[in-house]
Amino acid sequence: MLRSVVVKLKTEYLVNVRASVRFQSVQAQPLTAENTVDPEWINAKPYEKIPGPGILTMLRGFAPGGRYGDASLPEIHRLFREDYGDLVRMRGMFGREDILLSFNADDFEKLFRTEGTWPVRKALDSVYYYRTKVRADVFKGTGGLVFEQGESWQKFRTIVNPVMMQPKTIKLYINKVDEVAREFMEIMRGIRDGKNELPANFDQWLNRWALETMGVLALDSRLGVLSINQTAEAQHIIMTIRKFFDLTYELDILPSMWKYYKTRTFRQLMATLDDLTEIVMNKVDEAIVRLEKNPTSDSNSQSVLEKLLKVDRNIAVMMAYDMLVAGVDTTSSGTIGILYCLATNPEKQAKLRNELRTILPKKDSPLTPENMRNLPYLRACIKEGIRLCPPVPGNARSAGKDLVLQGYRIPKGTNVAMAPMILQRENHHFAQGDRFLPERWLKEETFPDGKNSHPFVYLPFGFGPRTCIGKRLAMMEMEMVIARITRQFDYRWNYGELKIRASVVNIPDNELKFQMNDVDD
Repeated sequence: MLRSVVVKLKTEYLVNVRASVRFQSVQAQPLTAENTVDPEWINAKPYEKIPGPGILTMLRGFAPGGRYGDASLPEIHRLFREDYGDLVRMRGMFGREDILLSFNADDFEKLFRTEGTWPVRKALDSVYYYRTKVRADVFKGTGGLVFEQGESWQKFRTIVNPVMMQPKTIKLYINKVDEVAREFMEIMRGIRDGKNELPANFDQWLNRWALETMGVLALDSRLGVLSINQTAEAQHIIMTIRKFFDLTYELDILPSMWKYYKTRTFRQLMATLDDLTEIVMNKVDEAIVRLEKNPTSDSNSQSVLEKLLKVDRNIAVMMAYDMLVAGVDTTSSGTIGILYCLATNPEKQAKLRNELRTILPKKDSPLTPENMRNLPYLRACIKEGIRLCPPVPGNARSAGKDLVLQGYRIPKGTNVAMAPMILQRENHHFAQGDRFLPERWLKEETFPDGKNSHPFVYLPFGFGPRTCIGKRLAMMEMEMVIARITRQFDYRWNYGELKIRASVVNIPDNELKFQMNDVDD
């Protein structure tokens, strides 16, 4: 088996060499109207000259004790930039393509402006393989909104856009999402210790809140994962989604040979995805029965799932699946960062609480679509918290055409990861970039940036046709839980700087022992 893997690696190397030779010959051909490229192309340096670590350097660097092995994700980005500059070539290995890592906001703009009608954003190859090869019977040979590309992606997006991006649809969920948030406040109050500190594993509780909320949004269903006395089904759902993220990180981010040899981790992921598919399918079937018994006559009051089921059942299933996969850890990670920023800036927290008192005169007053319309400081706090503590490392695109970045030729189709995490803290882009200053986002303030910074350095939900389709839902969830927590508690953080470890989603490396003191009124 090992011998066959080595043969495959050698074969791939020869194919890459031949492809490079062909590419060099294409460069010599005159440009045509169908093959227009960046005007800087002729005088730009070759792609192969882009600096970056070799494969052995990468393996040594990320090994325990290596230069990058014990570093947090922002530190890894700083070290790469320090070692290789603002454009870094990460060589592909074990069947993967090269990835360029850019630390330049002008590059971000150029990539987005030239991405074309069907932007290509490479996702998790292992999940795409599962959907198109292993369970094509369920997914009809497509990857769904997150994992599909080209025309098939556009068709899917065209169907779900009017449902997922419609503000009036989002408003339908406010009461149900607030119900989950209120339950979560009681849980938070009950799990504090004698010092009013939350347990070290509070991130898991936030994950459970986000998952319970997403059950309401994606499946019209309460999953029961927020209860302290959990059912076996609830425990299974939580464990399955957690395993999904751990295994995809091992297979699609860390070096893995699964494309040549179906490793034990690969087999575990396939089994985990089968479990997740069964969970989603069962919940969708339950929702269909429920909706058939009590159909919503008014189309303006139909849920996301109900609207999609009327269009295409398969699309409804895939959208529910993707919402559970993509909308839980990201939302909880973003919420952690915002809470940390407010906990370490008590004067900003107090200012936010004063705003919230205008719509929540009592701590248990309801949140409604009407009273949530005018909360500028809450939204500014969320934007600023995500700037300083983003839930994901950045955006990624495949170059939509031959173009030039920082003086180097970037062939069409090259994968480029846009890494803004450290840029968003730089004074060059944001005055006092390391400080939590929500005021920079308010229209009435004269603060010099936020509104006037480089338009592509801060794009938490992406840009263009592949903008995150769940951004309205995610913002609603974070607004409501931050509003509830801040109105209920005066909270502090007493344990140094928040550390972020590398993963598919930015995960805190600290024990999240926030101190939560009850607000008097």
